[in-house]
Amino acid sequence: MITDVNVKGAIYLNETDVTTMTSSEWELMRIIWTLNGASSREVIDEIQRKRDWTESTIKTLLGRLVKKQMLTTLKEGHRFVYQPAVPETEAMDATVSELFTHLCEMKKGQVILSLIEQVTLSQSDLKSMQALITKKLETAPEQVACNCLTTGGTCENHCED
Repeated sequence: MITDVNVKGAIYLNETDVTTMTSSEWELMRIIWTLNGASSREVIDEIQRKRDWTESTIKTLLGRLVKKQMLTTLKEGHRFVYQPAVPETEAMDATVSELFTHLCEMKKGQVILSLIEQVTLSQSDLKSMQALITKKLETAPEQVACNCLTTGGTCENHCED
């Protein structure tokens, strides 16, 4: 659940800023989300199938994720089991929202179109998008205003790309 938005627009989940996760930390989180929790051994074995990372590197990354409150730990005997403290969809939504706060309002549509072209999507996903676009089209403005300048000008020179 999103609980706070700071002045800069960063979204926090359970007072945890998911936008500070590195790409390496995202890789570990994806494993833990997919497994709905995992021991350090399970995470190590899985990530080492894709990356040439040492156990100590992986354990350091897991420790950072705990410190960032992205993971919780439970000690079971001699092993640690990591549980996600933030749901995957909320982390993805917060990260994308944070990225989009940096983009010109006029270019967000172009970025979304580019993503749709580049990403493999299921027919179900595309049908859902189509339905949402049809609904949003009813109330969409003719043009989205530029938000790059605070002086009332526009960014016509770079927004017409």
